[in-house]
Amino acid sequence: MNKDYTSDHIYSGENFSEDPLGPGEYEACTFTNCVFSESDLSDYVFADCNFDHCDLSMSQLKGTAFREVTFRYCKLMGMHFDDCNDFSISMHFDSCILDFASFFRLKLRNTSFVKCKMESTDFAEADLSNADLSGSDLKDAIFDNTILTGADLRTASNFSIDPEINKITGARFSHLNLAGLLGKYRISVE
Repeated sequence: MNKDYTSDHIYSGENFSEDPLGPGEYEACTFTNCVFSESDLSDYVFADCNFDHCDLSMSQLKGTAFREVTFRYCKLMGMHFDDCNDFSISMHFDSCILDFASFFRLKLRNTSFVKCKMESTDFAEADLSNADLSGSDLKDAIFDNTILTGADLRTASNFSIDPEINKITGARFSHLNLAGLLGKYRISVE
């Protein structure tokens, strides 16, 4: 497969589900209002790229590299980020829909998931040290042996985190969302 290198290019309103983006490495590129849903992005490299108002739902990510990539107002439903190339992985999410996505076993230290909807998202065995989950809805998100040391969950909602099986030392919570830590004890917090 022939792979190209593209730098500093702006893509706007493209439908890559119908006319696929060529395989290769994309550096400092911007993708705005583009559709990638169900695309095969396996082995692509995205470095210092921005995705704004894009739909990447159900895209295949086997060996895909995301290095300093920002997603804003994107649909990323059902994506298996755990299939990505984890070398130098660095992503930031702002106001995205990440329902049913998987970050299983990924090292995502200092990653921001700000104002994201993450229903049933899998964070099992992930390292979310110092992650920012401000304003995110974590309904039914999976936290199992997850490292949340220093993570900011003060304005996160609908999460259920068992402090006995997750590392939460130094994580920040609000008195308004403590019920998310106490659910297994079936007590009422008023």
